[in-house]
Amino acid sequence: MNIAVLLKQVPDTEARLKIRDGSVDHTDVKMVPNPFDEFAVEEAIRIREKSGSGQVTIYCLGQEKAKEAVKWAFSVGADQGFLLKDPAFDNSDLLGAAKVLAAALKKEHYDLILCGKQAVDDDAGQVAQAVAELLDLPHVGTVHKMELSEDKKSVVCYRDFEGGVEVVQSSLPAVISAEKGLNEVRYASLKGIMAAKKKSLVEMDLAALGLSAADIGAAGAQLEIRGLEMPPVRAAGKIIDGASPQEKVANLVKLLREEAKVI
Repeated sequence: MNIAVLLKQVPDTEARLKIRDGSVDHTDVKMVPNPFDEFAVEEAIRIREKSGSGQVTIYCLGQEKAKEAVKWAFSVGADQGFLLKDPAFDNSDLLGAAKVLAAALKKEHYDLILCGKQAVDDDAGQVAQAVAELLDLPHVGTVHKMELSEDKKSVVCYRDFEGGVEVVQSSLPAVISAEKGLNEVRYASLKGIMAAKKKSLVEMDLAALGLSAADIGAAGAQLEIRGLEMPPVRAAGKIIDGASPQEKVANLVKLLREEAKVI
């Protein structure tokens, strides 16, 4: 099977972020592959290994630094990759990003397109659905288990919902969004890291994708972010004094009545 994986580079979830000029300042921030996309990469590699044939191709929308994410995918087993890089792509909204990815995907035929259910930087979870719509393909999201048919013409997906599990069958090709639990992501081996240096990473710009600058980037954005700010600093917690649990409860009730005034 030939499988495409959409991979995004995001700030490390442990990084201390700062807001500058209304946006997140990525200066000196450690960037990593989006954790949910890592599950998609791993699943694609497992499917290829099980079938014994096919390729796993990575598509990453970003600038020069995003090459690091693609090289990580190479080091764990992906075969080739495309970096969608152009100043015209900057400040694209979710639909604009989907347009760029869909334009790149249209240039090849894939039996399956995988991605994470959302990116941990904006948590929007909308790009996969938009890509599927632009490619006129079915989409199944938040999948924690998937089973391909023997003829590779369809897939059964399992997704959690409150109180149970939903089972969805879809024809292929399709866009599948991975949820945590789909698999356990492997670590890159030394052999894989060395092999990654020899794999093909092709850059594609606005002209190569045949897009108009008026439809993407800030010019084509239909979503406007009015403001962005860090959450307020929380007040320090208070330890309730008391020699016994009963005394502590009495002191807590007193504070709730006299200071917090909630009872």
